[in-house]
Amino acid sequence: MMQVYTSFEHFTRSQSPKNRGIIGALRKLVREVAPTLEETVKWGNGCWQNDSLPVAYAHCEGDHVQFGFFGGSLLKDTKNMLEGGGKYVRHVKIRSPKEIDAKALTALIRQAARTNYKG
Repeated sequence: MMQVYTSFEHFTRSQSPKNRGIIGALRKLVREVAPTLEETVKWGNGCWQNDSLPVAYAHCEGDHVQFGFFGGSLLKDTKNMLEGGGKYVRHVKIRSPKEIDAKALTALIRQAARTNYKG
């Protein structure tokens, strides 16, 4: 059964200390790069949306956080960071805040925030 969270903050607090640190760093980056994106929870994950359209998400596993983009297959990924073979969704696995490539993720976040992926 999917965990139900009442807010992005509730989602974050419910994660392991390690993953909370990663999510905190991602939240800070998203706020700096795309401050108009709203934090919410969708499908049991922390999500960022633009006008109610999902843009990015944080999905927690035991040893990492998947930071993904709903329209990831549409993004220009110059560093070939994105994983996934679905039609649209792509993600980056992050195992510690130090693994966050802020420059590369900034480019992806900016693109994703402009894309208005509608799935």
